[in-house]
Amino acid sequence: MKTLGLLGGMSWESTAIYYRLLNEIVRERLGGLHSAKLLLWSFDFAEIAERQHEGDWQGAGVLLVEAARGLEAAGAQGLLVCTNTMHKLADEVQAAVSIPLIHIADATAVAVKDAGVKRPALLATRFTMEQDFYKGRLADKYGLQPVVPDQVGRDMVHRVIYDELCQGIVSGPSKAAYIDEVDRLRRDEKIDGVIMGCTEITMLIGQPDFDIPVFDTTRLHAEAAVEFALS
Repeated sequence: MKTLGLLGGMSWESTAIYYRLLNEIVRERLGGLHSAKLLLWSFDFAEIAERQHEGDWQGAGVLLVEAARGLEAAGAQGLLVCTNTMHKLADEVQAAVSIPLIHIADATAVAVKDAGVKRPALLATRFTMEQDFYKGRLADKYGLQPVVPDQVGRDMVHRVIYDELCQGIVSGPSKAAYIDEVDRLRRDEKIDGVIMGCTEITMLIGQPDFDIPVFDTTRLHAEAAVEFALS
């Protein structure tokens, strides 16, 4: 089994889910007392979030590259950036290390295509919904047509992530607001699936809330990572 290096803490709420999923999936595959071989670099998310909202992606990139090199030096054989948003810097991180980076958008896109979904809603941070690093990869590499909410919807989705989910708050009204937004996108934009494009969203909604396919990027990323680790 290969050792996986996790760039986590962005936020730790979803990194804790990664840790559980990676170990559960390895145990399911190998049985008995098996668990995943993991190295974790956990950031103080406040330092990352401040750079995100100031648009200082270069500064954030310096932090991620330093951490990725540390994980490689410590023995990691594959790398996970445990957040969708920070895949904006995936190319810079990959260029700084010699071990492969397992990209969350690739793991997600394969599942979306396998389900026959072509026009998924993308619920995520404002950065992921509005910038092209994620949507563009889904479109250009996989031929998908991701759809994001309008300005009001994007503001709501983003606010819930940072003000609630990243702080461990799971709210009934926010869940209802996400479900209403998906219903609106089905009606107005003819979406045929939902990508939970922020790793914390799995805390709030899931497949039982909808009758169209829902793609949990946290679980899909973890599954792809275990596939790599056991290959």
